[in-house]
Amino acid sequence: MNNSEEEKKSANVFAGRNFRLVFLGALVSELGALLYSFAVSFYILEISNNNAFLQGLYLALCGVAMLVFTPVGGVMGDRFNKARIMYVCDYLKGSTIILATVLMLVFRQPDAHLVILFILGIIGNAVSGVFNPASGALLPHIVAEDKLQQANSYFTIKSSLESILGVILAGVLYAALPIHLLFFLVGACFLASGLSEMFIRYDHQPSQENLTLKLAVRDMRDGLVYLKTQKAILALLGAILFINFFFSPVTGNFLPFFVRTDLATAPSYLLDNILTPELWSSVVGVCFGISSLLGAAILSAGKQPDKCGHKVAVRIGLIALLMIVWTVSYWILVDRGVSLNAFLVVLCLGTLVMGFLISYVNIPVSTAIMRVVDKDKLSKVTSITSIGSQGMIPVASVLAGAILQSLGSTPLLVFCSLGFSVTALLMLVNKSIRNL
Repeated sequence: MNNSEEEKKSANVFAGRNFRLVFLGALVSELGALLYSFAVSFYILEISNNNAFLQGLYLALCGVAMLVFTPVGGVMGDRFNKARIMYVCDYLKGSTIILATVLMLVFRQPDAHLVILFILGIIGNAVSGVFNPASGALLPHIVAEDKLQQANSYFTIKSSLESILGVILAGVLYAALPIHLLFFLVGACFLASGLSEMFIRYDHQPSQENLTLKLAVRDMRDGLVYLKTQKAILALLGAILFINFFFSPVTGNFLPFFVRTDLATAPSYLLDNILTPELWSSVVGVCFGISSLLGAAILSAGKQPDKCGHKVAVRIGLIALLMIVWTVSYWILVDRGVSLNAFLVVLCLGTLVMGFLISYVNIPVSTAIMRVVDKDKLSKVTSITSIGSQGMIPVASVLAGAILQSLGSTPLLVFCSLGFSVTALLMLVNKSIRNL
């Protein structure tokens, strides 16, 4: 029996060397990504005089870059060594961030920084488009099928801990360090992650065909044809497309804008003697991390279900209800000037519930897809589902930025909560999703 087979038969996935290396690499790189996304969101608003449309345009261009290169990653992930793709991509991301930071030190004008950040965002997300299908398809090669929920739960626990500790660290570092030092730290995180991933070993069977454009197009077509046979996944993919469209502006556009406008310009706010406005954003992240950590911990010890579709649809409906509560609360408490502090409490309590629900959506869905899809097609299917689920986010980011800039936060929240609610209702009555 080889090491890979022994690792798969272990009672706990952490007994496997490969899983530990993947976990460690993801821990470091995702911490770097968290620090970077936190800093960039506020820094663009800071140097552009709170231009929400410009921030939305940045998010949209980054999203388009990832979508364009995700099919490339899907084809490469099923043909080449997935671990090698991962560490090459992390080395590329780390080195480009460090290079961009050097350029920001040379060209110190705000306009130059905006140009550099836009270019860096496009390049970094293009690389992530290649990275994600390979990393998303690696677990079934190093973890036994009956341990996939446990493995996915541990990854969610990791992400939750990063949400708790990382966003606090991000808020403190953003306030305490010059932006270039923070970006250097981010670049070092990606380089360290690549070093860890270099030691991952699994039974990879190299393709006998040289990769050409014709073969790449054929592989993507084969992935689409295969996906059409998986009706439950296809229906779920359509639902997630609109779920992300209506939910992503809340975290990507509304929250930084709320912090930079309503909170930062208020004469006083809850715990203002302790927390800066940016650190309040970290508090929201901590609330999310604590509850998602709890949800993942429960799932990691629980039995892996055969079907999860109906329960996932119900949980999506509860998230829709929570978004409506946020919208009404913001309109009454902030827009009408009743109590900014009360909205902060509602936002944090709602985020605690949200994190728990999202764990109970993401982990079962990821596990189900890994179980259902053939391993030799998983990278392609992962890339297609990624494109499908993320495809409308660039449009949502630009649209949300325009709504914020011209109409304000309440119209954006109304638009998002109503659209999300309609999508959740359609999921609940869809028979194919129930069979997942």
